[in-house]
Amino acid sequence: METPHERRDKRLTKELDGKVAVITGAGQGIGRGMADVLAAEGARVVVTDLELPRAQETVEAIRQRGHQALALKQDVLDMSSTREVFAQAEHEFGTVDILVNNAGTARQMPFLAVTEKSWDLVNDINAKAVFFACQTAGTYFQEKAGGKIVNIASMAGKNAIDEYSAYNASKFSVIGITQSAALELAKHNVNVNAVCPGIVRTPMWDTLDPDQWERQIARVPLGRGQYPEDIGNAVAFLVSPRAKNITGASLAVTGGLQMW
Repeated sequence: METPHERRDKRLTKELDGKVAVITGAGQGIGRGMADVLAAEGARVVVTDLELPRAQETVEAIRQRGHQALALKQDVLDMSSTREVFAQAEHEFGTVDILVNNAGTARQMPFLAVTEKSWDLVNDINAKAVFFACQTAGTYFQEKAGGKIVNIASMAGKNAIDEYSAYNASKFSVIGITQSAALELAKHNVNVNAVCPGIVRTPMWDTLDPDQWERQIARVPLGRGQYPEDIGNAVAFLVSPRAKNITGASLAVTGGLQMW
């Protein structure tokens, strides 16, 4: 049976042909799934990650399927890093059309135990870095008279999850940043949206109790969890011409676990 990637690869016309997409934190998990989908839709993909070997593994897999991709090391806590990534992407591919802010982190900790250090770590990566990446991309896209930005938030950015208060705050911030950027960048023909994943099957689940996945998806109205490709499909739609009039949206991809 053909995989979704194989079916996409056989299409003569793909929605993202000629586009260049930068995806942060795409060396594994959700980021890698998004890179796979956008590449299969015709985009030339710039995969960034703090761990360069992970980015290179993603890129090698994409190239083996006949697509163009570039691996770059990026520390999103360096607020100038997005400019450097854009410059390298432009040198390699001539332009940047899409930015997907995916890099993130989480810490489980009771509300009363959260420290300033743990708060800063989570919010600097998940919110501050996203804000300034959007700002950098907005300046770049203003000069191009158009572009697409997608920020990866979470269902925890709409409804809080127990013992993840710093993470909840950071993802609520991502949705606010998305709306603010969408409002102010609209005059430059820049679409800014967010995707809010639910329970996504990534390698993290392999480190947990094998029954944990089944217990979690039992809560999902559609009766199934999400996979990185599901998030990639949502992103691919939002950066496609079909979504030209969608901006400031926060799309839940949760199987109905969250309806908001």
